[in-house]
Amino acid sequence: MDATQLVMDEDRLLKGTTTIGLVCKDGTVLATERRATAGSFIANKTTQKLFRIDDNIGITVAGLVGDAQMLARYLKAEVTLYRLRRSASLSVEGAATLLANILNGNRMFPYYAWLILGGVDAKGGHVFSVDPAGGSIEDKFVSTGSGSTFVYGLIEENYSRDMSVSDGVDLALRGLTTAMKRDSASGDGYLVHTITAKEYHEFGEDEVNKRLKALKIPLPPTLP
Repeated sequence: MDATQLVMDEDRLLKGTTTIGLVCKDGTVLATERRATAGSFIANKTTQKLFRIDDNIGITVAGLVGDAQMLARYLKAEVTLYRLRRSASLSVEGAATLLANILNGNRMFPYYAWLILGGVDAKGGHVFSVDPAGGSIEDKFVSTGSGSTFVYGLIEENYSRDMSVSDGVDLALRGLTTAMKRDSASGDGYLVHTITAKEYHEFGEDEVNKRLKALKIPLPPTLP
């Protein structure tokens, strides 16, 4: 397989999802939808695409399920070891660099996964886009996957660095909803985590549904 073909295949494999990371004035918001696809087939409707790595760090994943899950476990183990050895949490930038090095060090058999790493440390809130080749780029907001073009159209017009985490959650839910309306590979529910200096909070289904009702967004179908 030549390099051009590898890039084409990698792009195809990484597009079936929508993930979002936002930096707010008081923390960070990470959000994803829950659909997993295999080509045009909906393979799963309750996929976990958002992982808590430490009390101050989380990641979203897009790409091959096996690669994404392995990277989440790998990173969580390394971050936990760092905390045990240093009696301190790894910085968000340090975790992003570690994740980038893991991806970059496996060039012969690359991981087909694109991740958003976000969190809060002594310097404030951060989100990093970490690509399959090990590139790590910090930004104020990031979206990955096939629905990301729709998300960016909404966030570019509505994002403010001064918005609160609560407002960021509402913007992320609106972004995911917009993507689900037009992207067939995105759908079937919402996952939302917020990270502040005080806590790492994972939103329950009832919390998400309450937000959706307030935003006048139809609730996702209840799965059997």
